[in-house]
This record gives sequence, structure tokens and C-alpha cells, in this order.
Amino acid sequence: MELSMREGHQGTGPGAITPDGCAVELYSRLPVGVEPDIVAAAVPEGARILELGSGVGRMTHALLERGFGVTAVDESAEMLERVRGARTICSPIEDLDLGERFDAVMLASFLVHAGDVEVRRGLLRTCARHVAEDGCVLIQREGADYHTNLPRERVDPSGFTIRILSADPVGDGVNSVRAEYEFPDAVWTQTFRARPLTREQFEEALGEAGLAVDRYLTDDGTWVRAVPVRQG
Repeated sequence: MELSMREGHQGTGPGAITPDGCAVELYSRLPVGVEPDIVAAAVPEGARILELGSGVGRMTHALLERGFGVTAVDESAEMLERVRGARTICSPIEDLDLGERFDAVMLASFLVHAGDVEVRRGLLRTCARHVAEDGCVLIQREGADYHTNLPRERVDPSGFTIRILSADPVGDGVNSVRAEYEFPDAVWTQTFRARPLTREQFEEALGEAGLAVDRYLTDDGTWVRAVPVRQG
């Protein structure tokens, strides 16, 4: 099924582009970084993890190597074709209802900053719906300066350059962010809508979904371990 581009999102460059403007070939090239180590330190050994927005499996594969069982969810079939060794499910995250619960649910890639409030609420409800009572939800937030001091760039040791070119207000507290990834042989861009959230706004959004912060996992507050709020 061909999915339409999400409003305010677009991407350019070689290969398939997903509904949120991500390029499949680009994400197949990006290194995984330290994120799997952060996740591994926050969940029990051998945990069953539901990875929401897995893309091509950058983190999926690293988590499998560490002995976790991973169910990878993405709305792009082209992305999921690159995932190896995990159960895969093609679905928009906000529509997902598997009827099962996991030791950990992971929402990375700043997805919690979705510009559309209803999409964000859907994402967090999906997290709450699928986490075990004694499980946790791991969420990746934007850094405090993500939308400021632009443009900026970072040269990755593997030889490509990431630039955040602009973050322009489009109303209702939402910015249109434009990013560029330059490799020696190709350039990709992605434009997407993102809503900056203070720590208080983020924690309030969690509370709406029946979740609460257990602890912040990194000094900069970009990775968070949340848990279901016990009723009664």
C-alpha cells in the first residue's frame, strides 16, 4: 500500500523516501552510535523490546546482538525490508494494537516531538498500551538547543556531514526543520515538523498517556526511562 507523505514532511535524494521524509538508503548508511548501550543498561537482560519506528534496523540489529528479542515496527515497508533477524510489523505507530505487552517499548528518533499533538498522543498511547505493568518505555528527546544556534553541522568520523540548516516557526509552537546529510557520493535532505517540548511539557504529555518519568538516563536529558502509572 502506497502511503502519502505526512503534512509538512518531505525528503530529497537517491532511493525511496518514507512518509515522514526519511530516505531509506541514507538511513542504511548511518552508524548506530551509543544508543543501544543506553537501552541495554536500562532494561533487563534478554528483555522483549517493542521498537517503534525502527527504520532499517540500525538499533534493532545492535540490540539483537546483545541478546534482546526485538519486534520492529515501522510504517515503511521499504525500511523494514532492510531489517534482519527480528519480527517486523508494517504499521503507523499511532494505529498499532498488537494485543500483547513487552518488557520495554522504545520510541527513539525524537518521534515524541511530532508537530501534530494528536499524533504525539497516539504515539504515547501506543507505548502505554504495549508496555508490561512492570516494564518501561524508553524515549529519546531532542536536546535543549536542537532548534537554536542554526545552522550547525557535525562531521561524522565515518566521513559524512550532518547539517541542521533551519527551524522555522509554522504556528502553534511547531517548527519546520530542514536537515541535510552530505556524503562523498550523494546528498539527502529531510524537512519535517517538530514541536519543542520543555521538560515540564514532556512530562505532562507522558502523564496524559498514563506514564511517568522513572529517571533520565543521560546527563543532557535526551534519553528517558518512563514507567506506567499504577492505578488505585
